[in-house]
Amino acid sequence: MNLPKSLISNMPKLTFLPHEEICPEGKTIDVAPGTTICDAALEAGIEIEHACEKACACTTCHVIIRQGFDSLEEAEETEEDLLDKAWGLEAESRLSCQATVDREDLIVEIPKYTINQVSETH
Repeated sequence: MNLPKSLISNMPKLTFLPHEEICPEGKTIDVAPGTTICDAALEAGIEIEHACEKACACTTCHVIIRQGFDSLEEAEETEEDLLDKAWGLEAESRLSCQATVDREDLIVEIPKYTINQVSETH
C-alpha cells in the first residue's frame, strides 16, 4: 500500500519483539488504525499462526501486548473464553485476530508456543 508520507507519520507503529522462528530480528511497522494485529503481521510478512482463519475459534494467534494494551478495545466474551486456553496467558494477552490497532503505538510479543499441534507452515 503506497500512502503519502504525511499519513504514514500519523499512523501508529506496531513493534513485534524478536521471536526465534516467526520473526527472529523483530520488526516495526506502520499500521492503519482499525487493522487487526494479525492482519498487520501477515501483511508485513510475519507469519503468525491463525489456524481458524481469524474467526476467533482458536488461540493460535495469541499475543502479549507489552506496551499500549490499554489503547485496545476490551476483549469480547468469546475471546476471553478462548484466551483461558492459551499457552502462557498473561493479563495483557489478546488474540491478534480480534485486537484492533487504534491510534497508540503497540509493542507485541508472540509467545514461543501455541496449543496448536499442527501448523499449516510446518
